[in-house]
Amino acid sequence: MLPSVTFGLSVFYSRSPFLVYKLSIGAACKLSWPTDRLIIQVLDDSSDQTTKDIIEKECTRWENEGINITYQARDTREGYKAGALKMGMEQDYVKQCEYVALFDVDFQPEPDFLRRTIPFLVHNPELGLVQTRWRFVNADACLLTRLQEMSLDFHFKFEQEVGSSGYGFFGFNGSGGIWRINAMNDAGGWDWRTTAEDMDLSVRAALQGWEFLYLGDIQVKSELPSSIKAYRSQQHRWFCAPANLFRTTLFQIAINKKVSLKKKLYMILSFFFVRKTVGHVFVFLFYCVVLPLTILFPEVVLRKDGAIVAPCIITALNTLIGTPRSLYLILHWILFETAMSFRRTKAIFVGLFRAKSVNEWVVTEKRGDSLNNKTNIDSTTPKHNAVRAKALKERILLPELGIAVFLLAIGCYGFFYGKEYYYYVYMFLQVIFLTLAGFSCFGLKNM
Repeated sequence: MLPSVTFGLSVFYSRSPFLVYKLSIGAACKLSWPTDRLIIQVLDDSSDQTTKDIIEKECTRWENEGINITYQARDTREGYKAGALKMGMEQDYVKQCEYVALFDVDFQPEPDFLRRTIPFLVHNPELGLVQTRWRFVNADACLLTRLQEMSLDFHFKFEQEVGSSGYGFFGFNGSGGIWRINAMNDAGGWDWRTTAEDMDLSVRAALQGWEFLYLGDIQVKSELPSSIKAYRSQQHRWFCAPANLFRTTLFQIAINKKVSLKKKLYMILSFFFVRKTVGHVFVFLFYCVVLPLTILFPEVVLRKDGAIVAPCIITALNTLIGTPRSLYLILHWILFETAMSFRRTKAIFVGLFRAKSVNEWVVTEKRGDSLNNKTNIDSTTPKHNAVRAKALKERILLPELGIAVFLLAIGCYGFFYGKEYYYYVYMFLQVIFLTLAGFSCFGLKNM
């Protein structure tokens, strides 16, 4: 007999929803799993009552068609997503299940998703989590989404696949995965001490001895943020929260006796220290501070092959394996990642030192199929001058523009007085991308 599964779908809207919620609920209700062994759980944390009524109506429509679907909503957003997931796990019908699949509202699994993933958990009792790969339906929407695709393909292909095959550990991505409920309970369940609740649960489960498996050949449709404002808010959370979690769990990992020394070293040095903190700080400090300053001090010799050529070659090889179709965008990707490095570095220090915005949660808005359905965007509502002024202020980022001016000055100095090395060429290219980032020119128009 097939095991009982809860399919949890997390939803949040602060205004009238785009049609993406219909796509996600519809995909969940079309899963090829016995109805009596599957519960679709829609966890709605939306702040607008009209939105809640719309989503509840959609759930009722599927329920009338014989689907075992439940709608759960909260009056408050305590704990944000972790709070909603914790409430969902406390329901009596979930306690009767063995596994829980977790998806965000912009994800759409294929009908055979459970049949391809559940067997790995059934036949390996030491396995606590199965994570699948994300496939981006709007990767071609604009340059911003293409560059994000390159970064995330690298994340899945190298970070998660290596962590899974070599150490049985990686960070749960928060969507597109299936947990063994016993593993979640053994780890203490959901906790909102950090906004990286998915990674937090992963670390705690790993420290209890549970293994994780990444399945790269199973892909689920998802959506990338296509506006720079949404992308910046996402990046703040993705880099601030892991840094905060690293500070919180470092000692716990170090003294843990249930995992091997090899796995602990991987979690501390590779997973957290290099990939979540120092690696991104290094990009900013080296390419926006150290490398430019060498132009002012000719006695400081920095080899071009080590500073520029080698990183480009390594990036090209990674792109060739991860996203070969975007090989021609290598230079764009390098310059864009450097332009974003200041925001990421700032977020990392906010997390490490637990500054005021450490637990700030701004939901990353997605468009769904609104790109093809203009009725979802209320373009007829007139914008007042105050609204326009606020929007303009949000688009102008003074730190990025300040760094661009600094690099422009350095580049000009190198052009007129430089002797041997031509780093100023790179400086001028980086000025262009920093200026575009400073005026929020990447991506589509904010929703």
